[in-house]
Amino acid sequence: QVRLEESGGGKVQTGGSLRLSCIASGGTLENYSMGWFRQVLGKERELVSAISVNSNVKAEEDFAIGRFTISRDNAANTVYLQMNSLKPEDTAVYYCAASVTNSPVSVGTGSADYHFWGLGTQVTVSS
Repeated sequence: QVRLEESGGGKVQTGGSLRLSCIASGGTLENYSMGWFRQVLGKERELVSAISVNSNVKAEEDFAIGRFTISRDNAANTVYLQMNSLKPEDTAVYYCAASVTNSPVSVGTGSADYHFWGLGTQVTVSS
């Protein structure tokens, strides 16, 4: 069973950048499709972006287009989320997730598609 640990969250002003990292242990990252999700109190957890085992397929929500970039380094068992041009509405807890479905041609876009989760890292963007 793989364990996931996020890091890199923090407090920034509008327009700032953060780079989130997710390190996997107890498993080999190349066996999993990976995703980033976020959640605000009172709202449902939502997809930010997802990436296939070979990085050839990616998915992202509209709010992430042009601002957020997901990437992975399988040799380092690490997934990243580069976040630029941050807005106050990006404030949330960001979660890393792994799926045992390791298709090279598709990725899941719903939380039910993922099987292992980190505990999250807080991102706060002030205006």
